[in-house]
Amino acid sequence: MSEQASPTTSHSHWQPGLGALGEAFVTFLNPVPLTRPHWIAHSPAAADYLGLDDAWLAQEDALKLFSGNALPEGARPWASVYSGHQFGVWAGQLGDGRALTLGALPAADGTLQEIQLKGSGLTPYSRMGDGRAVLRSSIREFIASEAMQALGIPTTRALCLTGSRDPVYREQVETAAVVTRFAPSFIRFGHFEHFASRQQDIPLRTLADYVIGQHYPHCRQAPNPYAALLRAVAEGTADLIAQWQAIGFCHGVMNTDNMSMLALTIDYGPYQFLDAYDPGHICNHSDERGRYAYDRQPDVAYWNLYALGQALLPLIGEVDNAKAAVDVYPTRLAESQAACWAAKLGLQDSTAASELMQPLLMQLSVNQADFTLFWRRLSLAVAEGRSSFDGVRDLLMRRDALDSWFTDYLRALDEHGLPDTGAAMLRANPAVVPRNYLCQNAIAAAEKGDFSEVRNLLEACTTPYDTRWDTHAYAGLPPDWASGICVSCSS
Repeated sequence: MSEQASPTTSHSHWQPGLGALGEAFVTFLNPVPLTRPHWIAHSPAAADYLGLDDAWLAQEDALKLFSGNALPEGARPWASVYSGHQFGVWAGQLGDGRALTLGALPAADGTLQEIQLKGSGLTPYSRMGDGRAVLRSSIREFIASEAMQALGIPTTRALCLTGSRDPVYREQVETAAVVTRFAPSFIRFGHFEHFASRQQDIPLRTLADYVIGQHYPHCRQAPNPYAALLRAVAEGTADLIAQWQAIGFCHGVMNTDNMSMLALTIDYGPYQFLDAYDPGHICNHSDERGRYAYDRQPDVAYWNLYALGQALLPLIGEVDNAKAAVDVYPTRLAESQAACWAAKLGLQDSTAASELMQPLLMQLSVNQADFTLFWRRLSLAVAEGRSSFDGVRDLLMRRDALDSWFTDYLRALDEHGLPDTGAAMLRANPAVVPRNYLCQNAIAAAEKGDFSEVRNLLEACTTPYDTRWDTHAYAGLPPDWASGICVSCSS
């Protein structure tokens, strides 16, 4: 049974978050403690944002709290219920099967952040699972969450990672870990699908009013607040997906229960950042039909928004109103995508950027160029005076494949370049992302009890634009064995 502990005097009063809506929405229960927990890592940036100092994080009380072995005074942990479509098929009731939310705390910017323990034991929604998370997947989520934040992409955050020698049974016996993650809300499309599928319009409306009141207050003034909510989520989702595509991020399992109502990247399972550019790349070994391939992510998000629109239809009323709200997505996506490409190319004109992108992406694919390194080396070449693109050519199977494109690009820079173009590009194109092989190296060391590589990789991934990484191994080409790494829904 969990003890009582208070993290800091300033954080002694926890707020319930979604738990305030009561037992129709959540189940109240305590986490299952880990045996002899130990620290693995914490994010200094996340701790600073939450107002938690390093001295307190080094204490035993903090270790107990973030392992599920102690509860903060005034907290009443809960797991929420939701449903959803998985791989395009209705899966029925799901829910927080291995996560408990302790409550909400004010962050440095005044926003309330729900604090959640992932891997904290069985809940009523575990569906034959054990409620635990393994060290391997927990390291991947911890690093990716903070990396995405540093890349400027909307995401849930990760405060810290603790572990234990407790066995967890997957394809093989692994050890347990708990990720402490946080976000203004973990509410998903699937929360609305849950009540809509049961024709429970009263809790459906209660949930929608809660989301509007807490996160989209401007929707209250709209003629149809629920249609306005759907439109706002569609716009935010379009912006998010555009950023995913621009950074080469593959989510891997874009089920409706993994889609955030706040348009945050949520649930880092079989994700991957592209190595060689392959538009049809499938990062999830469980995705046998390629539903969630990199180039299909924009369409899948649109499909998921229609599922959300269907769930909200009892509140919106007219089908045409719901359809109009969702159908802002394609235009918003195109605009956001063009803006992202323009930033990466160092251009002020999105139209000029879009004209350059189609031939560029075709050649990157044909030549199997490394996606992250291409953009970084292009940025370095521009920053160094555009005198040589040899570093970029070294990434291509045919070194002359982009010669005509370079001519068009240099002309576009002269006509539409941003002020201080090179510096701007270096701020838009990272040197380091948490590639699968980098995470695997950190995991392999951690499984032997050495957590230093987790911390080292975290430092690099949370300062991804720093030029010091350009000469570091983290910013090099992936080794041959990287292509053989297999991640699945159990990852």
